[in-house]
Amino acid sequence: MSEFHNTEVTEFCLEGRFLDFVIKDGYKLKGLLLATAEGECYVKLAKHLRAAFDLRLPRGTWLQAVGTKKYDFKTGEVTLKAERVMAARFEVGRVKATEQSNRQTTAQSPKSKATILVCQKSDCMKRGGKEVCQALAAELSDRSLADQVTIKGTGCMKNCKAGPNVIMPDKTRYTRIQATQVPAIIEKHIANRSDNTRELTTPLADLVLNS
Repeated sequence: MSEFHNTEVTEFCLEGRFLDFVIKDGYKLKGLLLATAEGECYVKLAKHLRAAFDLRLPRGTWLQAVGTKKYDFKTGEVTLKAERVMAARFEVGRVKATEQSNRQTTAQSPKSKATILVCQKSDCMKRGGKEVCQALAAELSDRSLADQVTIKGTGCMKNCKAGPNVIMPDKTRYTRIQATQVPAIIEKHIANRSDNTRELTTPLADLVLNS
């Protein structure tokens, strides 16, 4: 087999439960992890999907992905690239049937944990990143929000001179943040989130692709 025929590209269509997003460099959305009948698989998102995807998508949601499948005969590696992602048909029907009920029981329904991203590279740490992490953890604990919000360290966010760099759950990015600013930031983005249950009441199609 010549080197020009080492790969085969075909179309694919699969359904699976959404497990998590795959993030590169701490903030760039690259793809999805899905649990399918064959096991866990990674589906890369086409460029036009990455900007449109809504990161409020609840874990466990059934999705259907359609795109191209590349098979490398030499390495045996399979690469899936989605050109379209939508709610699986039965999931859409389930959401429509239960949407009204969910609105009434939102207060008792479990919520997905929000994530605050904090750069852990040396430049950000030298500029006060360690103190910012400690302040975030203390503030979340004081407000009894530690079970709702997690703090995740990341690799370099490519903005070293403006560190410390922090990205809030709603994707608002803060640079040169100081520990003394943390209480106000938590108040703005976490404590007063009047829409923190909208992932249970927003139509699923809007959560999958918010274009």
